[in-house]
Amino acid sequence: MTEPCRAESLPAAHKAFLDRISAFIPAERIFLGPFRNLALGDDASFYRLIPKIVIKAVTEAEVARILRTAAAEHVAVTFRTAGTSLSGQALTDSVLVYLAGAWRGLRIHPGAGHISLEPGVIGAEANVRLAPYGRKIGPDPASISACMIGGIAANNSSGMCCGTAENSYKTVESMRLVFADGTALDTADPASRAAFAVARPELLAELAAMRAEILADAELAERIRRKFKIKNTTGYGLNAFIDFEDPFDILLHLIIGSEGTLAFISEVTYRTVVEHPHKASSLMIYPTIDAACRATIALKAGPVSAVELMDRASLRSVEDKPGMPAYLKELSEDAAAILVEVRAADKPGLLAAIDGALSRVAGIEPVFPLIFMDGKDDYEKLWNIRRGLFTSVGGARKPGTAVIIEDVVFPIERLAEGTVELQRLMRDHGFAEGIIFGHALEGNLHFVFCPDFGDPDATAHYRALLDEVAAMVVGRYDGSLKGEHGTGRNMAPFVEMEWGRTAYAYMQRLKAAFDPEGILNPGVILNDDKEVHLKDLKPMPPVDPIIDRCIECGYCESVCPSRNVTTTPRQRIALQRHMALAKQTGDLGEFNDFHDAYAYYGAATCAADGLCATVCPVAVDTGSFTKTYRGREAGDRARKIGRFVADHYGLVTTLASGGLHLSHGVHKLLGTKAMTAMTHGLRKLSRGLVPYWTPTAPKGAPRLELRNTRQGKGRQVVYFPSCTTRAMGPSALDPDQRGLFAAVMSVLAKAGYDVIFPEGLKELCCGLTLESKGLHEDAGRKSAELETVLRKVSNNGAIPILCDASPCLYTMRCKMEPGLKLHEPVEFIHDFCLPHLDLTPVDAAVALHVSCSSVKMGLSAKFAALAKLCAKQVVIPRNIHCCGFAGDRGFFYPELNAAALADLPGQLPATVTAGYSNSRTCEIGLSFHGGIPYQSMAYLVDQAARPK
Repeated sequence: MTEPCRAESLPAAHKAFLDRISAFIPAERIFLGPFRNLALGDDASFYRLIPKIVIKAVTEAEVARILRTAAAEHVAVTFRTAGTSLSGQALTDSVLVYLAGAWRGLRIHPGAGHISLEPGVIGAEANVRLAPYGRKIGPDPASISACMIGGIAANNSSGMCCGTAENSYKTVESMRLVFADGTALDTADPASRAAFAVARPELLAELAAMRAEILADAELAERIRRKFKIKNTTGYGLNAFIDFEDPFDILLHLIIGSEGTLAFISEVTYRTVVEHPHKASSLMIYPTIDAACRATIALKAGPVSAVELMDRASLRSVEDKPGMPAYLKELSEDAAAILVEVRAADKPGLLAAIDGALSRVAGIEPVFPLIFMDGKDDYEKLWNIRRGLFTSVGGARKPGTAVIIEDVVFPIERLAEGTVELQRLMRDHGFAEGIIFGHALEGNLHFVFCPDFGDPDATAHYRALLDEVAAMVVGRYDGSLKGEHGTGRNMAPFVEMEWGRTAYAYMQRLKAAFDPEGILNPGVILNDDKEVHLKDLKPMPPVDPIIDRCIECGYCESVCPSRNVTTTPRQRIALQRHMALAKQTGDLGEFNDFHDAYAYYGAATCAADGLCATVCPVAVDTGSFTKTYRGREAGDRARKIGRFVADHYGLVTTLASGGLHLSHGVHKLLGTKAMTAMTHGLRKLSRGLVPYWTPTAPKGAPRLELRNTRQGKGRQVVYFPSCTTRAMGPSALDPDQRGLFAAVMSVLAKAGYDVIFPEGLKELCCGLTLESKGLHEDAGRKSAELETVLRKVSNNGAIPILCDASPCLYTMRCKMEPGLKLHEPVEFIHDFCLPHLDLTPVDAAVALHVSCSSVKMGLSAKFAALAKLCAKQVVIPRNIHCCGFAGDRGFFYPELNAAALADLPGQLPATVTAGYSNSRTCEIGLSFHGGIPYQSMAYLVDQAARPK
């Protein structure tokens, strides 16, 4: 399905641009409609601009042609990767080049001293790949699990540990760049540098001239040196003119932190840094901010890798969260804390670092005795306090309000004064709920507050607060208005104020030298509009309590199976908010257009797997909202069908099994080629009502022998075969042609378990099938029926219960009251059967896919451990999260399954001939797209197991 083309409404320049790029960019990678463009243009900032054209570019050559065309037509272009930036630097109302989903090239150099990365690589992925070498990239932003290398470099992102010593500016080795005129440069390649010197001599000459002039101005040169001794991402990195002499080195370092306004980064090579294996942390609580800051100053020259400051309001915001220390509630109103981390290559080095840190703060009296914790679980609990600060405010805010996190830097010796003054300013301007925390070793503070930009008074308060903060940080402390979040639109009006007229003029000259036509991300970093930070504020109208807490940070996008085919959780929520606003303002035409498009792009192709909640800072489960939304949208016909299914579940599963038997028979008769052509033709004629068929489709389930069994070992289990087991058998291509029921029964027999079956099994269902379609009433009824039967047969929970499908088991755990011991197969085998089995690993390489429901139940480690006991080689493909089959979605929206598993085949070595999972429908899609048969883990265990 495609959104209607709106090319006729484009301005003349954009239409001419579109006509020209359509010659080399396929139509499916060009987006024009307001629905898709609002979704793709959304980012983590509190601004909203809707691009006129969005292009998904996938090669450097395409980018070069896009830029040449844009320059010729005088059309502005902005580049976007993950969109986790907070200051409005990745937004445009012109042309957006969207990079996420592509540009994922990664190359570790010999010895792992360097790593080359394309802009679409997630920062955490780079570190995972470097981990076996004991290395990592220097920048460590808090959003590293979601943000991408292009943004990390373009914003000079830092974080809690890297400071100014290991950020992008200090660790960049080289880049591949594309400039506004389409010229390319590889700064590591002498031939490329020579060609660039011929193509762009005026740029290199201007950089050399600017360096000479800046060095000749002793006062300015000294100011630049002084300002970059602390964190500073306000404006352009003028320190490049001080630190380097070669124009190419100057150019390379100017690109860092330039926010896409000078050139496009198609690859960056970093010098990697050591990742110390031994760590310990201490939460040091002091009676006052002043004491906490004095302790920080004492630690500055010590053996510490991070010191995070948290004011009393910060600690109060998390004190009621699970896992927080009880003593947080007992602190005085003036208390503050610093979270200190030390690292070392070995245990003796770690102990020495701990002793060194404690000795440095020995003269400053804490509220509680200081203790360092070196157990991973223990220090992670401490860091969860710090990690939860931003989200605790964002998640608790009033619906309809924005969440803003500002970012300033003070000279460390004046950190206490600056913190106290920030607290006062937030109170004075009506943001008493605000909190302050930050990277204290660098004097870098974040302050978080939640204005309602629908209220003109709140906007006025925000303006006044920012004006006073700028005057205070720059005027009284000579600090930085941005330390790591980038200038963006938000701080662009204050760049000249911070730097002064002379330095600002050099920045304007710099921009003109790189981008004479002004087409690269205009309005960002430099902006003549002194009120740009108050314009285009993002509306956040309430929609539904399930999603109102969303702060649109984008952390969810990396695990979403539909991210590269339709929309992501963040985008769905942004679209829902836009529809709510259109409805409020009476723009029913806009509402109806968006509502119609959302049916496919938002509702139908959401896997509703809930993985988004596992990475969301405020635990928003967009999948849960999707189910609710489907229920609201369901018509009477859908409700009647749902009720019939609920009332006649045995008949429905019997018919489904019969249909699969028939399908298998027709396949045997016609062959794969003819069967594929016939079913795909019927699917097209029926407009998607006929399910999508593949050769990995299952046969009907074999008949289940539901007789209670006795092994005489005194071990009992209630076995509830899922409806997929009762309806679906193996595929014709599966190596083990038994039904899953037979494989599970075989494992249970080998482990010596008596098996008890629930009464009336044919009619029983956990309700997941109905719940996924939003039919909550009937789903709840089926769940309650099942619970009643299970309580009776398990002696009210005395006997453990096994369900052979992970998604069903997860649903049962969520819906049923406590008391029942509910287990999915991998968990039950690992925890209960292993002591009674002898395992001989099969001599094979196998692939593993942990279903999203198992991930949410925390079973990934047990899944891997069990597989490694049963096979000599286990391959777990990376970044394959939800498979996208999503119950029956894969039968009707196969593009979702295909997009989710696009990276699977390339990660399966030729030696891998079989795969294992724990959800029958997931296994259908995994088999088709992986090119190897996937079956339940019960089959693998049964191959390897013998009774003890």
